Amino acid sequence: MTLPFDGAISAFFDNDAPQSLRDAIKRADNNDILSTSYPYSEELKRKAYDKQMQAMQIELVKMQTWARETGARIACVFEGRDAAGKGGTIKRFQENLNPRGARVVALSKPSELEATQWYFQRYIDHLPSGGEIVFFDRSWYNRGVVEKVFGFCDDAQREHFFAQVPDFEKMLVDEGIHLFKFWLNVGRAEQLRRFLEREKDPLKQWKLSWIDVEGLSRWDAYSQAIEETLTRSHTASAPWTIVRSDDKRRARIEAIRHVLSTLDYDRKDPKAIGQPDAAICGGPDIWNA
Repeated sequence: MTLPFDGAISAFFDNDAPQSLRDAIKRADNNDILSTSYPYSEELKRKAYDKQMQAMQIELVKMQTWARETGARIACVFEGRDAAGKGGTIKRFQENLNPRGARVVALSKPSELEATQWYFQRYIDHLPSGGEIVFFDRSWYNRGVVEKVFGFCDDAQREHFFAQVPDFEKMLVDEGIHLFKFWLNVGRAEQLRRFLEREKDPLKQWKLSWIDVEGLSRWDAYSQAIEETLTRSHTASAPWTIVRSDDKRRARIEAIRHVLSTLDYDRKDPKAIGQPDAAICGGPDIWNA
């Protein structure tokens, strides 16, 4: 089988990955959590996950009905390290929602025309209309992290972004948009394990890009950019919610729980939503725990 990027991810694992990462991946069972700082040693059991998810899917449908009837506008921004589970979490949010009122925005790199526009301009057309839920699979925060790490913007452009983003998001919130900003964080060993799985799976190879490959050796640069971005864009009107996603099941549950807990929709069932796990979902203080 031909591997994407000539097997560059396997080559990184064999030749360049820190020995501690290689050892953690080699000795782990499929259900083991690789990060030693993660509060659980194994992923959430399937039976418990399915039970919680089923209850929350019903609540999500109630939430969408409320949004449609009241004209509420909901925007959920999903950011995070590569392979942190953004797409999978979004999929669980929308799998039982009416697609006419719930859509995903995943923009490619700016066109030549878009590159000449105000940085936020191309995102504005994708903001939710009345009764609509929009999930941003990556967002304007590309400038804070990826563009910094790979040199796609200069320091002056990035500083201009940080000067404007708090006011931009405050305008969205003041306009009445319910804005949720999620940062999904995954440990280095787990990220590499997921990349290796994608590399070998023909159905998942499309998820890999050259940025994923190049980013493997830029972990520390990513960490610095992430920390600065979270610090400079965590505001009272548009706070960050960090979701530790070494266990995808717990991450999905906690992200959905956070949205459902925050919104005051009709026929809300607090028992079905449950209590948040503060060790998995919280503020920027847990992003690199």
